[in-house]
Amino acid sequence: MTVSFDVEQLDKFVLIGAAVTMLAILAVRLSSRAGLPSLLIYLLMGVALGESGVGIGFEDSQLAHSLGFAALLLILAEGGLTTNWREARPSMRLGFSLATIGVATSVTIMAVGGHYLLGLPWELAVLLGAVCSPTDAAAVFSVLRVVPLPQRLVGSLEAESGLNDAPTVVLVTLISTGAVADYGVFGTVGVIAFELVAGVAAGLAIGFGGAWLMRRVALPSSGLYPLAVLTLTLLAYGSATALHASGFAAVYVAALVLGNSELPHRAATKSFAEGVAWLAQIGLFVMLGLLLSPGRLSLSTVGTAIVAGLILTLVARPISVAVSSVVQPMPWRELSFVSWAGLRGAVPIVLTTIPLSEGVDGAERLFDIVFVIVVVYTLLTGPTLPVVARVLRVARRSEPRDLDLEAAPLERVAADLLQITISPVSKLHGVEVGELRLPQGASVSLVIRDGQTLVPEARTVLRHGDDLLVVTPRRLREATEGRLREVSARGRLAQWLDE
Repeated sequence: MTVSFDVEQLDKFVLIGAAVTMLAILAVRLSSRAGLPSLLIYLLMGVALGESGVGIGFEDSQLAHSLGFAALLLILAEGGLTTNWREARPSMRLGFSLATIGVATSVTIMAVGGHYLLGLPWELAVLLGAVCSPTDAAAVFSVLRVVPLPQRLVGSLEAESGLNDAPTVVLVTLISTGAVADYGVFGTVGVIAFELVAGVAAGLAIGFGGAWLMRRVALPSSGLYPLAVLTLTLLAYGSATALHASGFAAVYVAALVLGNSELPHRAATKSFAEGVAWLAQIGLFVMLGLLLSPGRLSLSTVGTAIVAGLILTLVARPISVAVSSVVQPMPWRELSFVSWAGLRGAVPIVLTTIPLSEGVDGAERLFDIVFVIVVVYTLLTGPTLPVVARVLRVARRSEPRDLDLEAAPLERVAADLLQITISPVSKLHGVEVGELRLPQGASVSLVIRDGQTLVPEARTVLRHGDDLLVVTPRRLREATEGRLREVSARGRLAQWLDE
């Protein structure tokens, strides 16, 4: 059976699409319990639906390339909208370095290894390095949700995965179209640098301009605000590409600005973007699974993929992280975790559709190799991240978990709701609510104890296992979190101990 867009087949497509999407949604819980990125389940679902399974044939590399890029735009937009700039800013230097210097280092090592150890032609070896070097935000954070880490680590990984798509897309496109031979090495570096800088500039312009506009328009329906914000991120992509700049850089930067601006219905906007990103991930991974022909996978291809993955995981990634850390040194334990947490996902596979659509010799083999690398090494590294974090002693228990509070359209209310769980080792145990001495304007609004809720008074004593809901004005959030952490670490005398 071959995919056809005949109107008469609409009912069948709706039935299959809805069933696959529902199964994919339910699979998220299974994958999170197992510590696996859900992309693996989606990819296998696509393979099962393909020519070797149900029999749906899909070989249109041009369509896969277009749909893959569209899905990546939505995933990047969600990543930018949900990134907390205040928390990510201290690690942005390392993240940017990983996305540029780190990518260049990884591409070089992989290209040399691919040519001399695997016997690949130089063009294919460089393409292998280019498509495998970027990490994938969806893959990384689907696993890191269950691994509590210091913000500097989360920020570094988040910034890297959001920014490294842009230079690799440009590089893979230049190689696949043969433009690298015209520009030369220095010319290629110049083109990539220009596209990145211009893309960031376009993203900043659309982001700040869009935030200014959204604060001043009064849309007739609250549901239009999330749609408008997501549309602005896509406008950033279109504007950047019209200037021959990096659309991917523009999308992420515009989304980062919009997500950290005081906009109406911020919580609804982030929830909407997250839902759209999940839908994009499901469709993207299933489509890429359909594109694979298991009959093409030979022992030679699988062996090449395993060796290439070893070079990537054990050589290229650690060296690229070490080189990138020159701009922002970190303890070796944290750098080791960053190295191991460089999960690959949809991005490398989508990037292989560029040489496929350009008809590059060996592009089908490259696709198969990269597909195997992503599956095998995600299975290897994903489930082991919690163990590696504990062994390297970089995992920590996070006390305040912030929840977004819906803002009124005119932003008369600009506050955040913090949920704090009092851990068994926290010194919040035994402290009275009045002794917390939170910044003026912040307050403990609710205590949840043994499944029961109570409205606290100043003399209410906190206990291990309590969940607190703390309301704080957004401008006081950092001070409120800091005070809670101080009391949790030192008890009711934290203020005087510090002095």
